[in-house]
Amino acid sequence: MTFTKSFFATATAVAFIATSASAENWRAWNIHNDGHPNTAAMDKFAELVDAATDGEVTVDVFHGGVLGSQPDALEQVRIGAIEVGNFNLGPIGPMVKEANLVSLPFIFKDVPHMFRVLDGDAGEVVSAAMGEAGVLPLAWFDAGARSFYSQKPINTPADVEGLKIRVMNNDLYTSMISAMGGNPSPMAFSEVQQALKTGVVDGAENNFPSFKNVGHYEVTTNYSLSEHLIIPECICVNTAKFNALSPELQAAVRGAAEEAALVQRELWAIGSEQARKDVEAAGITVNEIADKGPFQSAMDSVYADYLAANPDMKALVEMAQATE
Repeated sequence: MTFTKSFFATATAVAFIATSASAENWRAWNIHNDGHPNTAAMDKFAELVDAATDGEVTVDVFHGGVLGSQPDALEQVRIGAIEVGNFNLGPIGPMVKEANLVSLPFIFKDVPHMFRVLDGDAGEVVSAAMGEAGVLPLAWFDAGARSFYSQKPINTPADVEGLKIRVMNNDLYTSMISAMGGNPSPMAFSEVQQALKTGVVDGAENNFPSFKNVGHYEVTTNYSLSEHLIIPECICVNTAKFNALSPELQAAVRGAAEEAALVQRELWAIGSEQARKDVEAAGITVNEIADKGPFQSAMDSVYADYLAANPDMKALVEMAQATE
């Protein structure tokens, strides 16, 4: 082999090794199973990242919570042991105070209003705070509205009195149930099916796709449209891992997340409507609540107590409420 050929062969090998060494292979956590809109969207995100970065960043998505519970996965993403997570913002609130904005009952008028808030100044505050905590949101997913389900209809706050209701791990949710005279029972999502079946809890609250996909409709009879919480989910990335990318790769990864979010929102609208039809066909009674005013009034004490304990959140809450 001539010197020239040897030189270029060596240079090519070194370049290949350098490229391989600099390639990023990320793991992504998702609690949802096959058939859920978020599962399809996370797979789409991985596909788009690979294409947009020419393989310089790849993402392996682990569905069904196989990498741990959401609190565990959230901590793993925060410290960089897992790079990406599809998280509900509810359990992020105890770690990032600003994220609790979305966990205030009835803070949003509807889902479009939620996205307007998150795409505006209030959303910038929430995103910045999450990023500083190590969990940077790249795009927002639709998670619909959460409503109560149990063995009996819940049409007024008085119907919650005395019931043991499963909630996610956040003091705002326990306060919400307590304000209506119920007994809040925080527990992992994976434990809810058995808890409902055995009577450890009397009810829970979630959106239609989750209610259907994990089989909670099989162990309850009534789904009552209180729509008390509209909490988004997000594609979040470890802040340090993201910041270590070049500006070009950051833009590519963020763009992939935003495109995947558009896919998720479309699939969510279709899936939510179908999930409602499916559970009704299976015998679930869906209770329309004509007047949500009593539920909203019952939350006055939740807001008062929360803002008294967190006066620095008042401006952010008012910013969200002022968003048209």
